[in-house]
Amino acid sequence: MIERNFAKLFPALRLNAFEKTRRDHSDETLEDVTELIFRLSGASADSPAEEVQVRTAKLVEALGVSQPTVTKMLNRLEREGVVHIHRRQFVHLTDEGLDIARRSAERHSLVVTFLRTLGVSDITAELDAASAASPEDTARPANSLESSR
Repeated sequence: MIERNFAKLFPALRLNAFEKTRRDHSDETLEDVTELIFRLSGASADSPAEEVQVRTAKLVEALGVSQPTVTKMLNRLEREGVVHIHRRQFVHLTDEGLDIARRSAERHSLVVTFLRTLGVSDITAELDAASAASPEDTARPANSLESSR
């Protein structure tokens, strides 16, 4: 019913709000996991994708979920072409996955910097940045912060 009312109010958009929400959450998961693999690997920003790898057990621990949950998630990400799984023991990012992880890490850093300039504590800024920061949300602030430096 909400969906039909939305379509009546905004017929030009022809947007299925629920589908958009599901797609956005899927993209967030993809970005979050690729960034987590990047951070856990300890690789530098200029490391090639093959060097950005982590043991699946480390992902299980970091995410606080079961091994089957991580396996299912990694299988999906492998189908999407952002990771490659090696014998169910470790996973590395593909070139595409590394690009996603780098962009996600940059947005995260931008939001943390912005929150700190507002006087938010380091811990709170890190936690809040993890749940914020879509590419669209950070495009203008990034330009503003860069020009103010």
